[in-house]
Amino acid sequence: MDATDALWLLTIPVAAVAVAAVSRRLGLSAPLMLVIAGLLVTAVPGVPDFELDPEFVLYVFVPPLLFSAAWQSSYYNMRENARPIALLSVGLVLFTTLAVGYAAHLLIPDLPLAAAFVLGAIVAPPDAVAAVSVAQRLGIPRRLVTILLGESLFNDATALTAFRVAVAAAIGGGFTLLDGVGRFLFAAIAGVAVGLLLGPPLHWLRNRIRDPLVENSIALLAPFAAYLIAEAVHASGVIAVVVSGLYLGQRFTDSAAVTRLIGHSFWKIMIFILESVVFLLIGLQLPAVVDGLSHYSWASLAWWAAAVFAITVAVRFVWVFPAAFVPRWLSARIRGDEKWTGWRGAVVLSWAGMRGVVSLAAAFAIPILTSSGEAFPGRDLVLFLTFTTVLATLLVQGLTFPTLIRLLGIGSGERERYTDAVAEAGAQHAAARAALERLEELTADDPDPLDETVVERLRQLAEYRQLKAWERLGGGTGPEGEEVPTATYRRLRREMLEAERRVFVQMRDERRIDDAVLDRVMNELDLEEVALSRD
Repeated sequence: MDATDALWLLTIPVAAVAVAAVSRRLGLSAPLMLVIAGLLVTAVPGVPDFELDPEFVLYVFVPPLLFSAAWQSSYYNMRENARPIALLSVGLVLFTTLAVGYAAHLLIPDLPLAAAFVLGAIVAPPDAVAAVSVAQRLGIPRRLVTILLGESLFNDATALTAFRVAVAAAIGGGFTLLDGVGRFLFAAIAGVAVGLLLGPPLHWLRNRIRDPLVENSIALLAPFAAYLIAEAVHASGVIAVVVSGLYLGQRFTDSAAVTRLIGHSFWKIMIFILESVVFLLIGLQLPAVVDGLSHYSWASLAWWAAAVFAITVAVRFVWVFPAAFVPRWLSARIRGDEKWTGWRGAVVLSWAGMRGVVSLAAAFAIPILTSSGEAFPGRDLVLFLTFTTVLATLLVQGLTFPTLIRLLGIGSGERERYTDAVAEAGAQHAAARAALERLEELTADDPDPLDETVVERLRQLAEYRQLKAWERLGGGTGPEGEEVPTATYRRLRREMLEAERRVFVQMRDERRIDDAVLDRVMNELDLEEVALSRD
């Protein structure tokens, strides 16, 4: 690789971050804009082809993206919604594989059934990155967000396992349906086992080290270790990553405060860059996709692409509505235990089916030759139909998803946010009371009299934290719209912090303090401002 090639490689993440930054600034969907930007770049003369390496995507991009999502997910919310998540991440994926595959076989004369099922498995798993970001921003009920996130965490495992089974059937080699079921069950169960076996020792190690940089480095390496170990024993690497991420994320409170602050910032930056690069790469795949399609007419290709996209979307509706309504009709326990979002929630779940990079990576991973040495039947066509389905779902469903949520009136989430605020205020009140009681115990037990000004300052801080959660319920203003005391405190304290920073910077510029001193005090001031900005 020469310097020119290296420069082109650097251009990809730089361009991805730039497009994502502009999209965020304009309030546009970054994934959609990145895909469009990639498509436009392919038309520029002199731009080299960037062919997606499926192994690179599955080994480098997928593990940290899934691990981060699992780490930030709520195990308890997932457990409470395990039934609908399983119906979507397992049942819907398999149903989509069969329905799309059989329909494609009927529509396309020279596409064998086994190759058609490969296509069905490839387009089966939605990528909920775009859908969840929009849903959270518009405030749809938390249960729907949890279901979408849970589906996106586990459906890749189902789809990739089904993909491998379908490929084995297409290339030959004595494949049977019983073999496929056995492979699927083994991959799922063994993947869970790898994740559970890896999670506890990693958690134990992180707690013993107590070094923020090393602890977060272990967290960074964990998803790659889980994925590669699972794949080495022919288990599902995706499930292993998700399970280990859920386990470690549920126990992140055991880490030190500095570790959590560093880790939170690091993962936000890492995922922002990875997601931006991934969606840009999707758009850059057009030249590789259209190669080998010269013997098909563009009219036929357009018809097949539209049909596969429409079937993929329709299949999700066909599955989601019965899955949402029938169990509630049949079971009183489900009606009593699970929150109900009605037909509007079913529509949102049905339309949130945007496909992403996992589908494209799987398509590029299709073998070129079968076990008999012949060309894999319809490989170029499957690649093309995968690309058009991914692109159509991102553009059609992605662009209309926010409008749909607003039209259905299912967004805003004001009641849920108010309930959270009330619960937080109650918890803050109880925590502050416990802190004050502990302070009284310490002052009573200390043999030496404590400085009363120190005790009073600690007491005021606990009372401040107790009050600010209640005042947040009023939006930071009093009954007449006046600024409440805690809001005044935050506003004035921020101004004071900025004045302190200016003094420290000026003294550094005058060489009265060293840069190391400036870094230390700036970090302390920044941490305090972050705590204030949380409100």
